[in-house]
Amino acid sequence: MIYKESGSIGGREVILFLVALPLLGFPAFWLLPERSLLAVLGLFFGIGLLAVAVAVVPLGSAALPALGFRSVGWRPLLWGTLGTAAVSIAVSQIGLEPQGVKQAMKIAHGPMALLVGLALLAGLAPLVEELVFRGLLYGWLAGRWGAGMAVIGSSIAFAAAHVEPAHVILVLPLGLMFGWLRWRSGSLWPSLVAHMANNGLAVLAAALLKV
Repeated sequence: MIYKESGSIGGREVILFLVALPLLGFPAFWLLPERSLLAVLGLFFGIGLLAVAVAVVPLGSAALPALGFRSVGWRPLLWGTLGTAAVSIAVSQIGLEPQGVKQAMKIAHGPMALLVGLALLAGLAPLVEELVFRGLLYGWLAGRWGAGMAVIGSSIAFAAAHVEPAHVILVLPLGLMFGWLRWRSGSLWPSLVAHMANNGLAVLAAALLKV
């Protein structure tokens, strides 16, 4: 079954997010006592999560459903994760190695660092990215221009946010997969679970191989 979006996310929520992100982010980064990669990434995604929360405050109790938090069975979660793994394996054959990914994966060296890396890169980061791109942006685009534009637009924005050209190329197919899962299920859960699993496996692989 394919679900039609209700379009509860509007331009107001997107604008609130875009305003809240720098207003919260710049002072926080200015006051950050440590500039390590771990600290910067943690603060960046923490501010992103807070900005999403600020953006959906006007929606009240409708905020979570509007972002896509609708219950689904286990099958969409399983098949979404397996499909994402297949896409990730296929994309890895391109042979590109973004420097940003290499630096991020170094967080996972050592037992304690591995736990922190999993919490950050396989927990907080995919949560924030899914809320922003498959929650806010997808919801707004779907309400204005339909699901097709929502999948494509949110995927392009997701890839572009990774900045480094090699990373953009690698991430775009995954973004399309996540967008398709969001559309097909009508829920944020399949793309969120698949995204977390994909990042978690990458962190574990980096720790085992000591990238």
